[in-house]
Amino acid sequence: MMFADTSRGRPFAKDPAVVRFQGHYYLYYSLPPFDDGRTPDGWGIGIARSEDLERWEKVGEIPPEHDYEQRGLCAPGAIVLGSTMHLFYQTYGNGPKDAICHAISADGLRFQRNPTNPIFRPTGAWNVGRAIDADVITQGDRLLLYFATRDPTMTIQMLGVAAAPLASGFARHAWVQLCDRPILKPELPWEQQCIEAPAVCWHGNRLFMFYGGAYNNAPQQIGCAVSDDGVRWQRLADTPFLPNGDKGAWNESESGHPYAFTDEDGETYLFFQGNNDMGRTWYLSQTRIVWRDGRPHLADQDEARAVA
Repeated sequence: MMFADTSRGRPFAKDPAVVRFQGHYYLYYSLPPFDDGRTPDGWGIGIARSEDLERWEKVGEIPPEHDYEQRGLCAPGAIVLGSTMHLFYQTYGNGPKDAICHAISADGLRFQRNPTNPIFRPTGAWNVGRAIDADVITQGDRLLLYFATRDPTMTIQMLGVAAAPLASGFARHAWVQLCDRPILKPELPWEQQCIEAPAVCWHGNRLFMFYGGAYNNAPQQIGCAVSDDGVRWQRLADTPFLPNGDKGAWNESESGHPYAFTDEDGETYLFFQGNNDMGRTWYLSQTRIVWRDGRPHLADQDEARAVA
């Protein structure tokens, strides 16, 4: 799979989120403004649809609509609860004031915003009050919301988590922050000054988080951590789970901003973004994850090992 949206005059699709809904696969992704200044003025969210996770057709966009989205919206996280699609996304271009918003859809294409948007910003002296890169997952009768934020100097990017009851409607008052410090922050050399884009999935009774380490094109690479409660996390390794590509590869500049999708048959796929021109273009791809001894492995590496 190699997908990019060319509607803005260059191949560009970032920050993937994938769900299965009403018999189709839906891909939501960040889409920049037109280079020539045409509307929409801010970032928006593109929508593509697939029958096989490989071939994708663009079927819609979610442009800025409200004052809090004036400069754009992007970095979607999606989940299907019952017969409703829920999209969690961030405002764009407001620095420390960016926050997480919520919208719902009955068809995956047209979304109704939560009237209490933005629904979440973190509190505490350890962060600047910013929340971006939403990812959500159910845990019992509540929804966990993972987000990236920065330290008060806006230098270090790190992760936090909040929760709201599934029956709450996810309005602003429903969210309770579950951490008074980062749940994961950059500590390894390859992570540099940034951990962002949390992508969480269940395997058995444990939660696994794939994340982007280092800022875009630094290069960003993907790491993995595990948790028994969703709040306390431990890295699986000191090296990237999915590194950037070799010189000349399509993802030489980055393999980043992951999204973990578990299909109806239990198969796990890791979606991610990449490019080889320092961010002039962006493509989305995916790789299958296999589980061995309770740990995730890249399927292509696992199959190569078996052949050897």
